[in-house]
Amino acid sequence: MAKTKVHVIPHSHWDREWYFTSSRSTIYLVKHLKEVIETLEAKDSYHFYLMDAQSSLIEDYLRYCPEDKTRLEKLIAEKRLITGPWYTQTDQLVISQESIVRNLLYGTRIAREMGHSMAVGYVPDAFGQGGNMPQIYKEFGISKFLFWRGVADNRLKQTEFIWRGDDGTEMLAEQIPFGYYYGANIPENDAELKTYLDEQIGALEEKASTPNVYFPNGLDQAPVRKNLPELVAKFNELDSTREYQIASPETFFADLEKDVTDLPVIAGELTEGKHSRLHKSIFSTRADLKQANNQIENFLSNVLEPVLSISYSLGNRYPHNELAEIWKLMFENAAHDSIGGCNSDTTNRDVKHRYKLASDLAANLLDLNMRLISEKIEQKQPFQFTVFNPLPYEKSGVIKMTAYIPEDNFTVEDTQGNTLEYTILEKTDLTEYVLNQHIDLNPSRPVYLPEKVFLATMLVNVNNLPALGYDTIYFNLEKETAEQEPTQSAASKIENEFYEIQLAANNSLTIHDKKAGRTYTNQMIFVENGDDGDSYNYSPPRKDLVISSKEAVVESVESNISSINQALTISFKLNVPYNLEERANGEKNNEMTIKTVISLRKNEELIRFDVQIANQVLSHRLCVTFATEIASKFSTADQLFAPIKRPVRLPEMDVWEKEEWQEAPISIEAMQSFVSLHDESHGVAVMTEGVREYEIIGENYDTISLTLFRTFSHMGKTDLLYRPGRASGESIVATPDAQLLGEINATFALNLFESSFDEADIAKKAKEYLSNPPVYQMSDFLNGRLIYVYRDEEKTLDATYSLALPTIDGAIISAVKKAEDSDAFITRFFNPYLQKEITIPEIFQGKERHLDESKSNEKQTTLKHAKVQSYLFEK
Repeated sequence: MAKTKVHVIPHSHWDREWYFTSSRSTIYLVKHLKEVIETLEAKDSYHFYLMDAQSSLIEDYLRYCPEDKTRLEKLIAEKRLITGPWYTQTDQLVISQESIVRNLLYGTRIAREMGHSMAVGYVPDAFGQGGNMPQIYKEFGISKFLFWRGVADNRLKQTEFIWRGDDGTEMLAEQIPFGYYYGANIPENDAELKTYLDEQIGALEEKASTPNVYFPNGLDQAPVRKNLPELVAKFNELDSTREYQIASPETFFADLEKDVTDLPVIAGELTEGKHSRLHKSIFSTRADLKQANNQIENFLSNVLEPVLSISYSLGNRYPHNELAEIWKLMFENAAHDSIGGCNSDTTNRDVKHRYKLASDLAANLLDLNMRLISEKIEQKQPFQFTVFNPLPYEKSGVIKMTAYIPEDNFTVEDTQGNTLEYTILEKTDLTEYVLNQHIDLNPSRPVYLPEKVFLATMLVNVNNLPALGYDTIYFNLEKETAEQEPTQSAASKIENEFYEIQLAANNSLTIHDKKAGRTYTNQMIFVENGDDGDSYNYSPPRKDLVISSKEAVVESVESNISSINQALTISFKLNVPYNLEERANGEKNNEMTIKTVISLRKNEELIRFDVQIANQVLSHRLCVTFATEIASKFSTADQLFAPIKRPVRLPEMDVWEKEEWQEAPISIEAMQSFVSLHDESHGVAVMTEGVREYEIIGENYDTISLTLFRTFSHMGKTDLLYRPGRASGESIVATPDAQLLGEINATFALNLFESSFDEADIAKKAKEYLSNPPVYQMSDFLNGRLIYVYRDEEKTLDATYSLALPTIDGAIISAVKKAEDSDAFITRFFNPYLQKEITIPEIFQGKERHLDESKSNEKQTTLKHAKVQSYLFEK
């Protein structure tokens, strides 16, 4: 019988921040990596050291020790110091698909530039694994997967298996069954060591199906064990039944592949928390930070990069370095503790600051590039606006924009002279401020200065915005319009071409789908209850009190009606407990106000919701529910480049306590942008710009519950109802910031459809919902300190333009950007359907690229379920 080969993997799992700040982590990282370099250089027998597969750690070190770059390059090229493929160790269920792709893109490139990027998807501590990750890994040349959390022994009796992604891609996977820290504490006394090896390695042998076992030597922020080669030599002396060697994940898989046969296949996302906690409700931890992350991710992929591509096609510089800085700020926050929000308040303040930096950089990068285009378009009116369309197809409809407007009446017109309907939602007089900022670089040229200037939020109904391009609209001051501001009334009903919405007697909404002749009752019910959990897990109190908006006092109802938008504003007042103690006693002595604006835009099938909550109470959760009357066994939501069907109730809920699961297998799930309940003929979809967490509830599992926020008192707590036993994180760390006292905002949308899910094009509607066309105002009176003064430019651009990259009908474009290494454009499409295949036009053949943009894919003629495909088109 072959000896067991024990692959001893020296490593350190390096959280960039957690209960400690990134500043503390980085200072200690410099000390740690210096010791690793010195140890590897001093001992050839110290064959490998795994630096947590995060290239960002190498960048962090070189920022302070640039003199060591050559030493690092040598060790990385020799594959002794292991880094990549990640930039940061990200969670896969919380962040966007493009964030994951870019994380791997930057991570592998930095590692390769230093000498080598590990071709293993190493994920030692992420809270679950995304179902489409095998395809994403393979696109980066990664065919092996090494992880800890997500698979229970109910399905997997051994450590080795084949992981099949949702698109059918397969890869060899190895589970680290007892955690990445399993072999961290090695005794050095011979008598203790022999017993330790028999117990520790024996347990791994029982799990392994081959003679190869993975034995990690390390833990969080672990110092390098300088005498490890001597210890491994002692292992071999004391234990003749096994062969011990210092190894890397790559050498481990090279040996494993020689011995594996008839491996079980596990398909889809890995989210079972039997042996290792997954913290499934972490999706709503620190809702304020989650909202910031989601809004910036959507802005980068859906708006900024498409506009930068338009700008680049017109001769402007593509700002790769600025984008890299923005994405890296997002990756720092995507590290699994950071994005989880399961940190100290001090650390979460750092996270929030990085979101501010990323948001500011992104917004100003967009502003500059819109201006570079707008200032080269002939100015025909003193109020002129360039409206950009970031979508790959022509788009009409109502858009939201901010503008400095005059006091005088005006019409809005497009380049064809068509009058466009508009409405002014709100405006503020800024005359003195704006005009005092004005600067004349060329006083010889007359400039229009309005007598009054208002900063306004407007809705404008635009026509046929060019695909991946722009159009120009104008304020015509010579013509007056009949309507500027909506008509207000106390009516409790609004409608458009698709829906009629009425406030019902029980404070819910009744929605009548006009075209289908179907009426939906009990819509938009807010549900508040206690949260006895912590930064990792929502957990209901053992003595809970559930309160809904059906019990609320309606303080005011107001409708605002215009030709292109109808809005219903409802203010509720809920009496709720102040804290968990009052909740347990059934006391409801505090007020929580919820102001909701429900809006219907002209010719739009979405019902939009904008919610403001005045939160002054502690440790609770607020959800909003939509009753579908569709009894369901499965929900459909979007995940990484694909829709996914999930059971509305997990059968493990019946046995988890008996089987001693680490946490309850609840059906609180994540999404990218939407969740739907449907049958073959109709359905309901909820889309979100905020927290990406939902649950299907109700006796018949026919109601969609969208989490708006939850609040809690501590980083970690013990003995939760949904998570028995020890605390996750630090139980002594109080997190008062996590109570989110003050105003909380949430935006989401509802779509009712009369078709199958595939025919309803829900992913397309969600993409459009998250891709509001940006607008740049070109008015000479704004020139000056307000926007940075600019000079006159030659007018060389047309008033309308389309980049007109080829598109694939039915596919969703997740990215359009300039390629990293050429003047070409990268476009990325995926199949958003459950069953339907998409035909790829002939023009795309031969343009295929892997996600890392480095080489061609095999020729694809159809885009099958859950497939993502990138293409390279020359400028």
